[in-house]
Amino acid sequence: MTQRKILVTGATGFLGRHMMPVLRAAYPEREIVGVSSVDGDLTRFEVARALLDKVRPDAVIHLAAYSGGIGANRSWPADFYWRNITLVSNIYEAAAQTGVKRIVYTMGGCSYPGTATSPISEDQMWEGYPQGDSAAYSAAKKMGIVAAKAYEAQHGISSTVLVPGNLFGEYDNYRNGESHVIPAFLRRFHEAKLAGVSEVVCWGRGIAQRDFVYAEDVARAIPQFLDRTDVPGPVNLSHGATTTIRELAETVADVVGLKAEIKWDLDKPEGQLIKIFDVARMREMGIDCPTGLREGLVRTYDWFQRNYADAGDGLRL
Repeated sequence: MTQRKILVTGATGFLGRHMMPVLRAAYPEREIVGVSSVDGDLTRFEVARALLDKVRPDAVIHLAAYSGGIGANRSWPADFYWRNITLVSNIYEAAAQTGVKRIVYTMGGCSYPGTATSPISEDQMWEGYPQGDSAAYSAAKKMGIVAAKAYEAQHGISSTVLVPGNLFGEYDNYRNGESHVIPAFLRRFHEAKLAGVSEVVCWGRGIAQRDFVYAEDVARAIPQFLDRTDVPGPVNLSHGATTTIRELAETVADVVGLKAEIKWDLDKPEGQLIKIFDVARMREMGIDCPTGLREGLVRTYDWFQRNYADAGDGLRL
């Protein structure tokens, strides 16, 4: 085990907060250093360089990202593009300048082409442009694959690129106008239940299909790639099941205990209609993301209720 000191960027973010305790439990003999935006703005190269120079990690798990739902991506595409492509560029260049030789990098499944055929296999990554609503974010994150190959060729940095599916779970971003579909549904339905409303309106027709994966499962999978330098990726990490947005809404409503009628605003966007991930490669490696949607939702809603009262509108816990 050569990676004795591991730096995790985005350690206090959604996936990072799931992964840090898992990583420390799995590798008690290694030094784990977690950093967040409080420790420095990694979109500034001098900050990224100074951080890696100070920590001197053997390996970096790069989770730091600027992300959000369809509404946020449509409103601020330039922000999503610039921040994410700058983050990945700075981390790889700083790693090269400070002698880091191992990087595990996560990107979103939305980086696959908008025309990709589900279940989406890793070999479809470069067969087209990402779906338009989140293309600026998706294309920027996709450049991590290019960076991984370029910095291996020139600087000998070994990378594995991982592609988690549609993550959900505790610690997600629940802020109105910024969140992905599951935290948006959980918050909206919870508040609708508290208000006693008779109906709740959701975007689109509810026919889009997704493959949702519980964040803790992905957090347990990622550290297994630290010593797998023979797997460059990309590798999909997901549950592998199909759920329509309508089915999701009904399941969330049931878990929350919402009695209101769910109606659909057909003028609102739905994103890519079918996005299911091929998880054969992951499973061939002996890795699984086993938690079912309802089980994960029950855990997530339990956490949400315990934290909601103290959070107010800034609900990113």
